[in-house]
Amino acid sequence: MALNARRARQLLEISAPLLLQGEQVELTSLAGIGTVSVRKQALTAAVVGALSAGTVMATVTPRPMYLVLTNQRILFFDGNRGGKPGKLLMNLPRPYVTASAPKKTFLGLKVVTHLTVEGQEGALKVDFPVQTRTDGHRFATALPVTR
Repeated sequence: MALNARRARQLLEISAPLLLQGEQVELTSLAGIGTVSVRKQALTAAVVGALSAGTVMATVTPRPMYLVLTNQRILFFDGNRGGKPGKLLMNLPRPYVTASAPKKTFLGLKVVTHLTVEGQEGALKVDFPVQTRTDGHRFATALPVTR
């Protein structure tokens, strides 16, 4: 199951003015971008647990972002926790980006890939949740494989 029609339309509307001459959209999706350290997860759980006397449990997740894969770039927009797409946060030129092979995680419910940008150290984790996991395979296979 991919983005619903309304969100996909909103994403195309917000990205249309940013497209270059001859640039075409190949994929729109929602994914968690980045990582959250175990230390931050534990600290958040401890603080919320202490403040609520153990009645509330909190988790920290990667930042949700909408992504638009075009034939020339990858555009990342603020995900507003699954709401209407927000402002442009990141713009990566596609020729300089490679992706690791997509892997299923968390009982096969999520798909994760790591993007590597030429000239940059480290990789950017892209985590497709259950709703958009099929997009994760399409996204990762549309990019050259990281070596």
